[in-house]
Amino acid sequence: MIHSHPSNIFKMWNWPRNPRRILDVLFPPICVHCRSLVEDNGPLRHVCSKCYDQIDFVQSPHCTTCGHPFYGMVEGERICPHCAGLRPHFSEGRTAVLMKGAARALVHELKYHNGLHVLRDFEAIFSRSRHVLAIAAGASIVPVPLHSRKRRERGYNQSELLAHGLARAAGNGACVKKLLCRIVDTDSQTHHDRRDRRANLKNAFAPTNGAQLSRDEHFVLVDDVFTTGSTLNSCAQVLCQAGAVKLDVVTFGHG
Repeated sequence: MIHSHPSNIFKMWNWPRNPRRILDVLFPPICVHCRSLVEDNGPLRHVCSKCYDQIDFVQSPHCTTCGHPFYGMVEGERICPHCAGLRPHFSEGRTAVLMKGAARALVHELKYHNGLHVLRDFEAIFSRSRHVLAIAAGASIVPVPLHSRKRRERGYNQSELLAHGLARAAGNGACVKKLLCRIVDTDSQTHHDRRDRRANLKNAFAPTNGAQLSRDEHFVLVDDVFTTGSTLNSCAQVLCQAGAVKLDVVTFGHG
């Protein structure tokens, strides 16, 4: 019996040698938004080129509090209607994309469909957002925490996973520090208005045991989405009370 070397088998059947490429042949990646096949040479692994081209990357000028872009000429203070009455406990907020189309589909895939496979696409999008990388480079990245019950149900904290992706993309010594915990199991914020969201989050967060925050350290609070800013601002307030002085906010999406 003649035994073929594995490399010859790959050549015979024209199989790629990379195990991930083999999986792509057997189970071609599907776009999370339009459900079409994703091209081999596309910019993202789980978003087709057509849907990727429609992702609304945030550019300057944008609101200095939430990161939402301004359109047209902007003069004076750059604060948008989304932030009316927020009174932020952080210095600046930036976001990578607007929450619509494929960007929204990626977030939903991660949060509600156990979609850990899309994490590389989040990191790739962060890597293309220079204004986000500029604020995160070299910083201590702090994810917004989940309550222990919800974390058990989901199996992970999506904000923590995004924080690790942002730290890798930003580099320059950026690292993730879990300095916050959620001590109150609040209702979902989805169906609450701005006022109710703030009341719902009162005393919901606390510093983790043994958390040490230096006045000279730059902290960047990270969450998946900026909606009203209530969750992020509640976390920021706790960090400030614990000693944070240089504190900014980054979200993947806005909306």
